[in-house]
Amino acid sequence: MKIVYFDCFSGISGDMTVGALLDAGLNLETLEKELKKLGLTGYQLEVNKVVKKGISATKFKVKIKEEGVERRFKDILTILEKSKLDEVIKRETKKIFFNIAQAESIIHQKDIDKIHFHEIGGLDSVIDITSAVIGIKTLGIEEIYSSALPVGKGFVKCAHGVIPVPAPATLELLKNIPTYSGGIESEMITPTGAAIISTLAKSFGERPLMKIER
Repeated sequence: MKIVYFDCFSGISGDMTVGALLDAGLNLETLEKELKKLGLTGYQLEVNKVVKKGISATKFKVKIKEEGVERRFKDILTILEKSKLDEVIKRETKKIFFNIAQAESIIHQKDIDKIHFHEIGGLDSVIDITSAVIGIKTLGIEEIYSSALPVGKGFVKCAHGVIPVPAPATLELLKNIPTYSGGIESEMITPTGAAIISTLAKSFGERPLMKIER
């Protein structure tokens, strides 16, 4: 059985997740080929090797042309349903976006159908989340585990203004998941990262019994 363990000592976001999967063996050309099945344009993938604190890693970034585009939950569903992606990838990606929509619905006290995604509805977030699911499916990962999550502290600027860290949507997504401050004044867990890991991880805590491959 192929297992992946996310050691989120420095947090998690959508682009961090994809970068980690690329380091774990996801082929960039395969990812680009799969993403074309979404039928979306106006974006470019930027992948670079970086060294931080003496440790090499892969930095993944989605560069987009659109600005200020807000999508509703049903808009995202339409994109996925019309795509030519594998049905398993569609299903898991929909689950992640549903959980985001549900969290926003609770926070704003609105029906899911009336929820407008702001940052998460941007093209870069759509690509990040879909890429993460593509990576997990392509690598043949059967089970996902994660460490407890450091949420950070301080404040972050978003579409609603300056809000405390972790953001309300992040907090809602992380219900019943072990978290800690981490002591760093920064947003260490983004809503996108929280949605991906809370939806896909089987459990949180110590690393399970496993043999390390990569």
